Amino acid sequence: MAGELAQSIQDLSIILGTAAVTSLISQRLKQPPVLGYLIAGIILGPHVPGIVVGAEETLHLTHALSELGVILLMFTIGIEFSLRKIARIGVSAGLTALLEVGLMVSLGYLAGRLFGWNATESLFLGACLGISSTMLVAKAFEEQKLRGGFVEVTFAVLVFEDMIAILLLAVLTAVASGAGLSPGEFAVTIGKLIGFLLALLAGGLLVVPRFIRGVVRQNKGETTLIAAIAVCFGMSALAATAGYSVALGAFVGGMLVSESGEGPRVEHLIKPLRDIFAAIFFIAVGLQIDPNLVLVYWVPVLVLTALVIVGKVLGVSLGAFLSGNGLRNSVRSGLSLAQIGEFSFIIAILGQSKGATGEFLFPVAVAVSLLTSLTTPIFVRRSEALAEAFDRRLPARLQTFVTFYDGWIEQLRAVPPAVSTWTAIRRAIVMLLVDAILLLAVLAGSRLVHWPLVTMISGRFTLSATLVDTTWISFTVVVAAVLLFGVLRRAAALARILAEVVVPARKEGKLDLGSAPRRVFTAALELAFSLVVGLPLVAISQPFLPYSAGLVVLGVVVAALLFSVWQSATNLQGHVRAGSELIVEMLARQSREAGGADEHKAEESLIEAHTMLPGFPGMIAVRLPAESPAVGRTLGQLSLRVRAGATVLAITREGEGDAGGDTVMPAPREVLRAGDTLTLAGTQEATDKARDLLLKGSNIDNEYLAPR
Repeated sequence: MAGELAQSIQDLSIILGTAAVTSLISQRLKQPPVLGYLIAGIILGPHVPGIVVGAEETLHLTHALSELGVILLMFTIGIEFSLRKIARIGVSAGLTALLEVGLMVSLGYLAGRLFGWNATESLFLGACLGISSTMLVAKAFEEQKLRGGFVEVTFAVLVFEDMIAILLLAVLTAVASGAGLSPGEFAVTIGKLIGFLLALLAGGLLVVPRFIRGVVRQNKGETTLIAAIAVCFGMSALAATAGYSVALGAFVGGMLVSESGEGPRVEHLIKPLRDIFAAIFFIAVGLQIDPNLVLVYWVPVLVLTALVIVGKVLGVSLGAFLSGNGLRNSVRSGLSLAQIGEFSFIIAILGQSKGATGEFLFPVAVAVSLLTSLTTPIFVRRSEALAEAFDRRLPARLQTFVTFYDGWIEQLRAVPPAVSTWTAIRRAIVMLLVDAILLLAVLAGSRLVHWPLVTMISGRFTLSATLVDTTWISFTVVVAAVLLFGVLRRAAALARILAEVVVPARKEGKLDLGSAPRRVFTAALELAFSLVVGLPLVAISQPFLPYSAGLVVLGVVVAALLFSVWQSATNLQGHVRAGSELIVEMLARQSREAGGADEHKAEESLIEAHTMLPGFPGMIAVRLPAESPAVGRTLGQLSLRVRAGATVLAITREGEGDAGGDTVMPAPREVLRAGDTLTLAGTQEATDKARDLLLKGSNIDNEYLAPR
């Protein structure tokens, strides 16, 4: 026994020593340390010639320690949460995560089926591709010392991704046991999970926060650490007893500790312990990888790597933008989240250990994670330049739409709807969800009873099986089409209600100057709701539909909505041009009457213009002093829309003598002069940043324009 223990300790020393070296090399190459841990495991594993730590006792010990790594990792992620924080983050990050995960699960399932894998393996693959790596992203941001702005958006999306991952783990556990693809059992599984979480939270909130606060008051770091670990392991044990993953219990335990208000202190104490066991977890993952399998499946690895990068950049960027985070921050967040990591390993290990997937899925998932971990630091480092390049290359009509859309979302958040409007919004949301659930039930139910029903009817009534089959499929398609129409109709109704909160409709018989902005805002919101509801619906219904029909139908709907947004954006461009001309005329008249440009008079005119031009968000006037770094530069050189997200609608210029000033329409080649008053439109944050750039020369990343 003593000899076995000595051998295990010797093996562990070799493992950790190798991991230290590979991690150091990885960081010197500006790669995350996780990459080094995985490589250390691969080098020392039984599939690579050389030093092999393949003793059975060592492998069992490493596996047990890696389980502790998963538990502690999930516990610290839970500490980052709190019920108050989740409420404060709001629906924006949740909708983005739902859209992105739904997209990746759907694409992953489709890719798996195209590779010839069965439905369960494809479902596990989709889940592996759905969740980004909190650890990789956090390390990349930490190394590059990034804070605020898109970083907050990225971490907010990660928070909700982790919550979805916990749900996926619970559902996939049922799938792996053979009970997951039935819609009835799926609904029961979700219900049991929600009931378990509510019971665990309700009971835990009565005990854990008070317990942790009492321990922390003793001001004994060692005792606090032990108490926190006890909560972590206790909650993990409860989850395992109830038949759920230990990761779920650890996550809930972390949330309960966070509710004590002592989360940062506990996290500081537990972080070194977490880092050690998390490193062992990644090493254990590497030990299980067979490079030969990766070489055999090199085509799926490359295809899935491209799918992760393109799908996540697109899904996160689109979701974050539609939920009101601005184009620049949204694109940077999408680039930062284009990878998979620790949750993918946990999901793949679950499928392999339960026998639900072949042995190929695990090394494929790890290989994709390795490749995307190499690209993540590069994408994070280049995200600002790539976002600006994308922004600059947008067509003019989309640039105008982006600026105005951000302002409309800000107004929607700032202006609480009336009681009657809120009632209509709530009713539309409920009906939208009901129609979506009914659509899912019809599709799944029809698939499950299809052939038994066809066989029974054709046998009892001596009818042709082909005729019965065709009739049943036609009936299902008709019912599904009616429900799909209901989903789209509810989404359109909800979009119209919200759009009218920002741009109210005029009474019949009166000229409606807000029709163009309201129409494009409605189309954009309809697109957002269709994606947020449709992608999770497709992800859930994929196993019940032949040939990924749900993804095809959603693609057609989204294409039609994108065309509607494009057409409406064209009308908006004309509306903005006409509105800018009106603003120019009003400011020119005011300038002549006042004998020159005046910022305060311009603000008064803009208030009047805003009442005449509904849909023009956040208009302000900024007067350039002689010392402004913007003087002598062109609007094209300043790039206010790209750098700050604000649009220049008009320039009021001081005249000479008593002639007063004149007002001009902005053009990229227009050179700014001292005394010019610029009319800006956009969100308050965007116009504040533009003002700062014009007056101080600082852009949104605190870099300064050199004075001319």
